[in-house]
Amino acid sequence: MQISVAWLREYVNPAISTEELVAQLTMAGLEVDSVTPAAADFSGVVVGEVLSLEQHPDADRLRVCQVNVGGDAPLQIVCGASNVRVGLKIPAALVGAELPGDFKIKKSKLRGQESLGMLCSAKELGIATSAEGLLELPADAPVGTDIRDYLSLNDSIIEVSLTPNRADCLSVEGLGREIAILNKMDWSIPYLNEPVYTNAQMDWAITQVEPVGVQHQDVLSVVVAVPEACPRYLGRLIKNVNPKAETPLWMQERLRRSGLRSLGPLVDVTNYVLIELGQPLHAFDADKLNGKMTVRYAQTDEALTLLNGQEIKLDTETVVIADDTRALAVAGVMGGNDSAVSDATQNIFLECAFFAPLQLAGKARRYGLHTDSSHRFERGVDATLQTRAIERATQLIVAIAGGSVGPITEVTTEQYLPARPSLYLRKQRLQKILRCDFQDAEVIDIFQRLGMVINSDADGWQVTPPGFRFDIAIEADLIEEIARIYGYNNLPSSSLLMRSKLGLATETLLDINRVKHLLVDRGYQEAITYSFVDEDIQRAVAPDDICVRLQNPISSELSVMRTTLWCGLLKTALYNTNRQQNRVRMFETGLRFVNQAGQTQQQKMLAGLILGTATAEQWGEKNRKVDFFDMKSDVEAIFALLGCSAQFVPAQHPALHPGQTAAILSEKGDNIGLLGMLHPHLEKQLGFDTQVFLFEVDQELILKKQPPKFKSLSKYPSVRRDMALIVKEDVAIAALIACIKGGNEQSLQDVVVFDIYRGKGVEEGCKSVALSLTMQNNSQTLADSDIDAIFNRVLETLTNKLNAKLRD
Repeated sequence: MQISVAWLREYVNPAISTEELVAQLTMAGLEVDSVTPAAADFSGVVVGEVLSLEQHPDADRLRVCQVNVGGDAPLQIVCGASNVRVGLKIPAALVGAELPGDFKIKKSKLRGQESLGMLCSAKELGIATSAEGLLELPADAPVGTDIRDYLSLNDSIIEVSLTPNRADCLSVEGLGREIAILNKMDWSIPYLNEPVYTNAQMDWAITQVEPVGVQHQDVLSVVVAVPEACPRYLGRLIKNVNPKAETPLWMQERLRRSGLRSLGPLVDVTNYVLIELGQPLHAFDADKLNGKMTVRYAQTDEALTLLNGQEIKLDTETVVIADDTRALAVAGVMGGNDSAVSDATQNIFLECAFFAPLQLAGKARRYGLHTDSSHRFERGVDATLQTRAIERATQLIVAIAGGSVGPITEVTTEQYLPARPSLYLRKQRLQKILRCDFQDAEVIDIFQRLGMVINSDADGWQVTPPGFRFDIAIEADLIEEIARIYGYNNLPSSSLLMRSKLGLATETLLDINRVKHLLVDRGYQEAITYSFVDEDIQRAVAPDDICVRLQNPISSELSVMRTTLWCGLLKTALYNTNRQQNRVRMFETGLRFVNQAGQTQQQKMLAGLILGTATAEQWGEKNRKVDFFDMKSDVEAIFALLGCSAQFVPAQHPALHPGQTAAILSEKGDNIGLLGMLHPHLEKQLGFDTQVFLFEVDQELILKKQPPKFKSLSKYPSVRRDMALIVKEDVAIAALIACIKGGNEQSLQDVVVFDIYRGKGVEEGCKSVALSLTMQNNSQTLADSDIDAIFNRVLETLTNKLNAKLRD
């Protein structure tokens, strides 16, 4: 929420700087995210008045203006704005003025006519992103006054990040009240000119706006069919408002500094009261309504076109405001386009209601919406505020656009209005939690400043929070309020007493951080993605998996729980490739959520992705694209940390290329994960323009480490013998190696494949595999006869089991 500091200081003005005020709010739990100036830096601009204007003799679109800027004589300024006219008051930049963007005003000639300044738009002053003409100032703007002083542009805008429990501070009044409490100050509502809270009296007053005089007795009937969702509903007819009225500049500026643009006086007033008091309101065009106003649940498949042009199908759990013929608005969220006010509106029905937070929770997100109204109603609005808010809005509408005011129609169901529970705070508990001995008077002072009703006894205090504090529900909340207002920095500090005990480090379990470091050493970067993913990408990557759908997703792109970490990695990789990152290597450790026997289980997984070139650009080696075996070597490096090897067997997966997919098995045959190339169809669907390779393994299985065993080194020399075999094309290399090692030759130390050949001299459907056998004995030097015997036995085993034969 954005708030103007100058507006805030009209309510309460402590003798502290903006920086100190920001620190004070943050330490009280109302974190300030940013502080920005209300306008760009400029100087030398004053309020000017156009006294006369003439057509430029040499330019059709230029006018030669005589402008009073409060000096001894008018200045001649050439202007091309379409809205310049005699009597208009505007910002005038004098010669020597410096405007945003290092733009300096100099004495100049425009098409032969002398110009001694410039008449400015809001955009040129840096207070708007666009402008259609000069910034028009009120007729009573004092000529010659510095525009920064006149518009209070030497102001700051603070952006406060409120936690969901502090809806009471979602307004200027709410923040002002909090600042008064923190500084032990009186504070007042500016337009009432009377104190609302007086520190010396330790008392709060429920203050109402003076009612606007009723000028006609016409009403619209109101029926609340769902009082549990809408315990209080107020409305009134205001007739004959001026459709040509304009929002005053002071209100436009306050709305701008609150992050809202001006949309006309009727909408601006409702937005202004929303920011000022924290109470959402809505104005309907009364001439577009048919019959009575009804608060009800939507009918099945009832349609509504919203103010933003979005057409939605309503469900039967959504509360709507309707007339006799159709739904007009989604209650507490957004109005409908068919009943919206416009430049032609002359009669309005002004609505102000209290909607139950639990009834509205999640309804806006269900339709992909999040509005200022829904943000407040979902968190809780003061149920006693509606009468004051509608009177304040009426007061502003009549002052700006005129109109004849009708009586307020109110429908209230007391039994559904929220009641603040009375809570008991134990002295002993307060002292134990905060480690501080508070005097009774000090605790009573804090609670009374917070607007709470308090009764004390020997053991503690019975406290009833005010209506606007929805977050005070248990004893711990009262303790938190004491700590906040007393000041966290004022509480005694103490070191935690921790009896440390060294944990047991087992040699049979590998630390996941060691695996991460290995992957980083191999050029990977760690990614952290959401466990919530887009349902479309989830179904594309794992169409056969049963995924968990969120009841109230943050957005449609985060609507289901992932069953594979590939969803987040693919999205992240695509984000990077779209920004000219042509070599991507990343991994992620995290949870996936899978359905097993009807139950959702969490599994810790490790996943990786590579694409692009195998090495970074360099001069020493020609670049090549990564392939299946690059990723396979990275996975094998992980198993090398475990002191074991993995088996890679052909497999199938909907997201992977059918010819380049392998299941990863442990030495015992346990399925650990998958490795492969992204399916070309999915690659194209997601928007990749290069091959993508992925792996995903079960964290718990890959972290089971075999303890190292000592093996003495032989003092006798090793011998290498090469063997070239012809085998069928479908014989896996892993099967060859496993067959050789399965022969239990004690002197055979290692087997390495160093060449695979297909082509001339090799029968079609076969391949030539060249292997090196390393032999070494621990007790003697191997003789040629020993070596030949081992070689022949290995060859015989391969021939019998895999039908291999020596290549000629």
